[in-house]
Amino acid sequence: MATLDWSQCPAVESIPGRRSGAWVFKDTRMPVATVFENLESGATIDEIMQWFDVTREQVVAVLEFVSNSLQSPTTQLPRSGSEAPVDAHTI
Repeated sequence: MATLDWSQCPAVESIPGRRSGAWVFKDTRMPVATVFENLESGATIDEIMQWFDVTREQVVAVLEFVSNSLQSPTTQLPRSGSEAPVDAHTI
């Protein structure tokens, strides 16, 4: 699995000395990992919002960041002549 560069997500921060430097939602002590652990266990965003001090916008921002980060651009191989492009994922 790809490693995410959380420093590029504006919804989170990592502050040394706070939660051992874990990535948390900005201005909170809520680890981002907690959202994924609860979603994996079957929780909904509404439940996560009830259980923890985060907003829907914060959760959605993190989910969108992960989704966008994990989408790989289509890699095209060099072609000769008038051949159609080849998607590297089909090779």
